[in-house]
Amino acid sequence: MQYPRLVLATFAAALALGAAAPSFAQMMKEQTVTVGGAPMYPSKNIIQNAVNSKDHTTLVAAVKAAGLVETLQGPGPFTVFAPTNAAFAKLPKGTVESLLRPEMKENLVAVLTYHVVPGRLSAKDLMDAAKKNGGRAKLKTVEGEELTVEAKNNSLTIWDARPRRAPSRSSSARTRSF
Repeated sequence: MQYPRLVLATFAAALALGAAAPSFAQMMKEQTVTVGGAPMYPSKNIIQNAVNSKDHTTLVAAVKAAGLVETLQGPGPFTVFAPTNAAFAKLPKGTVESLLRPEMKENLVAVLTYHVVPGRLSAKDLMDAAKKNGGRAKLKTVEGEELTVEAKNNSLTIWDARPRRAPSRSSSARTRSF
């Protein structure tokens, strides 16, 4: 059975990973964005940030079921195009439940790592890379496939290898690295 890649359902948040745990004083000085009602700290990793976001509870459950918590807390940096609960809800009925079963771990890992690219990439980085290459830039995912970033005006669109696209967002909306 083919499982849709969640990057197509939403271009939620690009989160960059690979920082040590911050002190309280550091967190108070950091510029944060709010995702799912929770502040996202640049000095925290994806797991530390996502567990506090009400919009990413399905992603957190999937990362745990895939056994990727340690990997995503480890050395990076990585940028994660983090699917929201709403993105997971757009999948065909039963898909999430099926992927969370232990015997589907390999498929779940493939779906999740398709949303991860090496490096700390901000929306500005993605916009600049696309503009340097005639409006499009290729990103190699940890899973091994390519994503295409397209820049038009002040919007970024992410295309998968098929090519299907995630909804566009302005480059300043939830695409900051943290």
